[in-house]
Amino acid sequence: MRGAGMATAADGSGGRDTGRVRSRDRTIPAMEIFTLHRGTAPLLVSLPHDGTLVPDDIAARLTPQGRRVPDTDWHIARLYAFARELGASVLVPRFSRYVIDLNRGEDDVSLYPGQNTTGLCPVVRFSGEPVYLEDQAPDETEVRARVERYWRPYHDALRGELERVRAAHGRVVLWEGHSIRGELPFLFEGRLPDLNLGTAGGASASPQLRARLEAVLCAQDAFDWVHNGRFKGGFITRHYGDPARGIEAVQLEISQRIYMDEDSFAYDEAKATRAQAVTRRLLEAALG
Repeated sequence: MRGAGMATAADGSGGRDTGRVRSRDRTIPAMEIFTLHRGTAPLLVSLPHDGTLVPDDIAARLTPQGRRVPDTDWHIARLYAFARELGASVLVPRFSRYVIDLNRGEDDVSLYPGQNTTGLCPVVRFSGEPVYLEDQAPDETEVRARVERYWRPYHDALRGELERVRAAHGRVVLWEGHSIRGELPFLFEGRLPDLNLGTAGGASASPQLRARLEAVLCAQDAFDWVHNGRFKGGFITRHYGDPARGIEAVQLEISQRIYMDEDSFAYDEAKATRAQAVTRRLLEAALG
């Protein structure tokens, strides 16, 4: 899908397509909002922050830095490309988290009370600086419209695929793939571990699954890691994870330094190969 503009490496996208599309006052077909690959295994990989598209009417109101969508989970779909080989279903949005954050509840309740965070329609970047030009942030009416246009179709697809896979296998693991800069003082102190596993404090995944995942991480020494540290799981992990119903949910927040250049946003093939090896073993363990 291509729109009025196309960003290139010159604006910090590392060559990633950040083309904008016009969307005001029209219904966007679901296939333009996300892509869904239906797999054959009891595993659904959701990558809610991979998208980079910003509609023209929104992009015109963003700061120059905001138009670069710097808080994207850069190249995360590329990093998880192997998931299809495992038979996983894969759900990927096309639109940027600056349009709407699919990993927040539609009520926009903070997932981390007392800590800096960003909202359903972010108005500050991970640096704490504004996303929008002065007086251009969305009002509540616009936020509700974005929920209906972008958020609800993604979650309808997510819920539907979980139920389809669970009906076929009797169980399903929802794997939330994320990445973030390793140092963001606005959000957390110090340096984030390389791999950050989140299971909502243990509520979204069974003890058996948690043990298998920790065993994989303990067996490698390439990356440091933590389980239920700063990132315990966002809305999707917490809302959909229900082990008693056969739906387990896990979030993996990867520090971007282990697979890309954090400043240029460029993918690093050598680094990524090592990161993929561990991530693949984690997904294999999730399958049981």
